[in-house]
Amino acid sequence: MKINWNTAAYQFSQQGKAYVIVTLIGVTGSTPRSSGTKMVISLDEVFDTIGGGHLEHKIIKRARELLQKGITCQHLEHFHLGIHLDQCCGGSANILFECFSANKVNIMVFGAGHVGQALLPILASLPCQITWVDERTTQFPEDSLIFDNVTRVISQHPEAEVSMMPANSYYIVLSHKHQMDFDICQQIFLRDDFTYLGLIGSETKWRRFSRRFILNNIKQELLDKMNCPIGISSVPGKLPAEIAISIASQVIERYRQIDSELVEEVHQGVSWKLIKSQLQLNQTENANVLKKRSKQDVSLRTPK
Repeated sequence: MKINWNTAAYQFSQQGKAYVIVTLIGVTGSTPRSSGTKMVISLDEVFDTIGGGHLEHKIIKRARELLQKGITCQHLEHFHLGIHLDQCCGGSANILFECFSANKVNIMVFGAGHVGQALLPILASLPCQITWVDERTTQFPEDSLIFDNVTRVISQHPEAEVSMMPANSYYIVLSHKHQMDFDICQQIFLRDDFTYLGLIGSETKWRRFSRRFILNNIKQELLDKMNCPIGISSVPGKLPAEIAISIASQVIERYRQIDSELVEEVHQGVSWKLIKSQLQLNQTENANVLKKRSKQDVSLRTPK
């Protein structure tokens, strides 16, 4: 089924995939579509159209150049259909490119018990991709199928699923067995490339686990990165929903911290100076079009 630009944007956002919303703004003269027309472009798909032709070809190419940069950004560009693009319309338009980068937060949650079931809807509403692992088929609620950014995995050896995740992933360990928790964490430590690792349990549980990890030659600096008890202390409580909110808060805190470290101290978005210059260009072109039409009208009324 063919989908429109706003449905495509929603689905890409839910799935954490990169895309560009293109908007036709400030049109002058004759153009294929009206101001406000939108389309969505990904690296391999296009949804809706701003009129086709050479203009759309150039816009798709430019949008994919922005996607290749892998950053969220905005870009404004002026196109003259007659002079630059050899289209018969002869008008001109400003094109706003709104580029949304792919989501880089990949989370693997182990355990579909009460806390896991309370946690997943919260995580699914965030800009992340989630892999939910449990060995018990019946533990997954039916409504978990409605989330586009959640993949359910049924595995008799959950620790083996760790190898399927990309580098810099987030791991939340909430299984129903202490030995399973230990085996999962052991595999995560052996990879030595996680961004976040949280383990449900008490401080006593963690002291016992840490001693065993040290005996297994796990480095202390890796153990220091572990969050156990999981969650932030400022959100107390023992109810599944309370624990879930505490865990989600810690995950959000972590990825927002990384975002702030990566953001350069530069001006973001489209500057007012650029917008102003484009508007002035539009006004000039409008004036030229009106002047040309006026001369044509005078020519037609003047007797030969």
